[in-house]
Amino acid sequence: MPDYDVIILGAGAAGMMAGIEAGRRGRRVLVVDHARDPGEKIRISGGGRCNFTNVNATHTIGRERFLSRNPRFALSALSRYTPEMFIDKVKKHGIAFHEKTLGQLFCDGPATQIVAMLTHELRQAGAAIWTGRQVGSIARVGDDFDVVIGDGRVTAASLVVATGGKSIPKMGATGLAYDIARQFGLSVTETRPALVPLMFEPGALEKLKPLAGVSTNAVVSHGKTRFEEALLFTHRGLSGPAILQISSYWREGDAISVDLLPDEDAMEFLRAARKASPKLHIQTILSEKLPKRLAQLIGDIIDQPGMIGDLSDKKLQAAANIVKNWTLKPVGSEGYRTAEVTLGGIDTKGLDAKTMMARAVPGLYFVGEAVDVTGWLGGYNFQWAWASGWAAGQDA
Repeated sequence: MPDYDVIILGAGAAGMMAGIEAGRRGRRVLVVDHARDPGEKIRISGGGRCNFTNVNATHTIGRERFLSRNPRFALSALSRYTPEMFIDKVKKHGIAFHEKTLGQLFCDGPATQIVAMLTHELRQAGAAIWTGRQVGSIARVGDDFDVVIGDGRVTAASLVVATGGKSIPKMGATGLAYDIARQFGLSVTETRPALVPLMFEPGALEKLKPLAGVSTNAVVSHGKTRFEEALLFTHRGLSGPAILQISSYWREGDAISVDLLPDEDAMEFLRAARKASPKLHIQTILSEKLPKRLAQLIGDIIDQPGMIGDLSDKKLQAAANIVKNWTLKPVGSEGYRTAEVTLGGIDTKGLDAKTMMARAVPGLYFVGEAVDVTGWLGGYNFQWAWASGWAAGQDA
């Protein structure tokens, strides 16, 4: 007889959720993590406030906000474990929270409240939690899994892999889930950093450096994909929610487009300014709408010296085009060091969408960020973690 019914590798969002649900079914559960404390990525998320879900995550519009080679794969788990179900859990534990404009839900207090809630429910469900333990070799012995953990080894009928992706390696992130998948014959899609700041080559960066710390609302586009949120200039390039979002779609060699006056006709604005203030320079006019340092840079790019009253409609239109379609070409991202998530992962073709179990390996499950399902910024990835962990916990 195996030591446990279920071993869960990873005490993050998806792993703890799977453990809670499996334990509630009367399964003997062991949750293992290399970190000293469970839920470390939960603790630092959302600026320490944990953006734990998004109310739109399972609505029709939200279902289009998950990237995967097979975007429909996530729908089964997401439709069965909804944001409302996790919100009910949060309310039950008396955790105060608030909603932001795009449907993001944040704790009023520290993110550690969510970690405490999950660990409390894990223990209530009878699960054992081992932290500070490294996972060694994994073998299939008959119908069971034999796992080396620390200096010992344990066996279980089911193995749930919830070790995440490669993002934020300083917290111990590795490609362990992918190694386990390949060991058991599952395919892994190309992985890359996502929800990550973008960087520029030295020449372009030199021009942008004076703007470090400047933030403005903008529409950032890549092809037909566009996000209207805050844009932040850094000493390495660009960040802020709009850039983090577009980074999941951007690829090396591609350009991005920035509209600095969302929902506004730049030509009408400049023409009205020419009539009302003909003796002002275009930089001064732009500073009415943009941060001063940004207005100066855009004015330099427009390169129309003199007073705005002297500019023809043709020159004004050229200036308006730059304001509405400022084209930038990043050379790379900051990589996994600062990426919030990993794009790509274990190919969903090898997994059952209802249970998250490997089709060819009974008893082996993959959940959360390790799987080729990546959500938008704003609570979508946490909702995928809760839903995929919940789904595995119903079956493991």
